[in-house]
Amino acid sequence: MSRHGRRTRRAWAYSRWYGPGTLWVAWAPRGERPIAWVNPRYEWLWVYGFVHPPTGATYWLTMPQVNIAVMAAALAAFAQDVGIDAAHRVVLVVDRAGWHTSKRLALPEGLTLWFLPAYTPQLNPAERLWPSVREAVANWPVSKVTELEQIVGQRCVTLHDNPVQICRATNYHWWPWC
Repeated sequence: MSRHGRRTRRAWAYSRWYGPGTLWVAWAPRGERPIAWVNPRYEWLWVYGFVHPPTGATYWLTMPQVNIAVMAAALAAFAQDVGIDAAHRVVLVVDRAGWHTSKRLALPEGLTLWFLPAYTPQLNPAERLWPSVREAVANWPVSKVTELEQIVGQRCVTLHDNPVQICRATNYHWWPWC
């Protein structure tokens, strides 16, 4: 960690994923159509993921929606649980989604947002979290959002307990070691 006086700065990355709605390949015998359940009604589950690439530390939240108020609540929970304050500052890398760039977004003290250039999700280390989260629900019929939340929650706990895997996926060579 770099220390400047009494202040500590760390760089974290944030991203989100929502489900269902992700298309996956369904295998079937040659010449037969794959059979899949379809439910045209959707309930959404948004997964908020924060990662500290050099250590592989993660912080996960599941929310029913995404907007400025929910993003502010997620940032407040993240700041409180990670210990962000005026003396322990964090730079959080985010994309340019409307709820990130809004002037109405209330940021906790000690948290600074750093915006990626437009149309560059590949630069955000947190984007590398989603394949590992999605594989837990791929090709599984889920009838209720509470089931999905339970499956995704278990997967997030598994990933949280394996920082080496997260570090390998997210610690880009150019990422600042903070």
